[in-house]
Amino acid sequence: MTQSSRKIIHIDMDAFYASVEQHDHPEYFGKPLVVGFSEGRGVIAAASYEARKYGIHSALPTKKALELCPHLLFAAPRFSRYREVSQHIRKIFAEYTPLVEPLSLDEAFLDVTHNLKGIDCAKTIALEIKAKIQSTLGLTASAGVSYNKFLAKIASDIHKPDGLFVITEEDSVNFIATLPIEDFFGVGKVTAKKMHELGIKTGADLYQMSLEDLTHHFGKAGKSYYGYARGICHRIVDPNQPQKSISVEETFFDDLTIKEAVIEEFEMVAQELITRSLNSQFLGRNCAIKIRYKDFTQISKSHTFHFPLGNDLSMLWQVTLSLLNKIDLDPARGVRLIGLTIANIDLDKNALNNALNQTQLPF
Repeated sequence: MTQSSRKIIHIDMDAFYASVEQHDHPEYFGKPLVVGFSEGRGVIAAASYEARKYGIHSALPTKKALELCPHLLFAAPRFSRYREVSQHIRKIFAEYTPLVEPLSLDEAFLDVTHNLKGIDCAKTIALEIKAKIQSTLGLTASAGVSYNKFLAKIASDIHKPDGLFVITEEDSVNFIATLPIEDFFGVGKVTAKKMHELGIKTGADLYQMSLEDLTHHFGKAGKSYYGYARGICHRIVDPNQPQKSISVEETFFDDLTIKEAVIEEFEMVAQELITRSLNSQFLGRNCAIKIRYKDFTQISKSHTFHFPLGNDLSMLWQVTLSLLNKIDLDPARGVRLIGLTIANIDLDKNALNNALNQTQLPF
């Protein structure tokens, strides 16, 4: 099957956590709402579109969010409820295709090339799914439709919220040419900066680069970037795709030079990592921290445990502090980036269930 004959849909729920809270609590509807806690040094887990108008977004420190919107409303996270709603959404997906690859509780890829209802038009399926989610759950979703995963995911962001956008093969190269390079798969802050230094700011700029130059500067990823600029992505929708790791990194505009500031930022990162891991129902036994100095030298430390991480902030924070204490941290050198990762899922179900009760750390 050629990639042009595939029919891929990317469904992305709109402000999922916040929308669930607004649905379940009508008094929140139409008001600036965030999921999180108003006390302490926490971070925002999710923000309603009303809150986003004030510049509030997920991972923003609570203190800053309140500065932007003093009358901001807070709803405590209810991850069991979000998982329940997510399961209902996946049942709707299953009515159309068994080829569903969840990315988290609130988004998934669907391959509807050969769907269970014999519908030839992927746009029609996307419209039906959106309508069923709205009528049964009272929530809105945005959908992107294209012939590969790369373009379907980008398309789902075009008309958010409650949007639908289709990118055909005929339109793909011209469409990609207008994209900022940050919208491409695998292009994070560091890679984007490097691309900007090479004069690559849009898909059109990327298209002008040779395969040899891209692989020279970006290694194996360069081959993928070369394909993306031409609308080529061979990644299949895999319903059995295991998530191998989950991580959060923070790059600072001003280098950190005080140890307490580094620890405080790691606490923020740990809170965001727990939010993401709960969002995707991720558990892993390996935890790693990373610190990069302003001269781009990097130090890291990791440890593999006999119990899973990813469902308990207190435990993850203890682990993070323990790993920090095992490295020779020198903030005077200027800390440019920090990162925290959970990885290595290799426990069977019985081991996971038993390990969930383990709280003592081997330090």
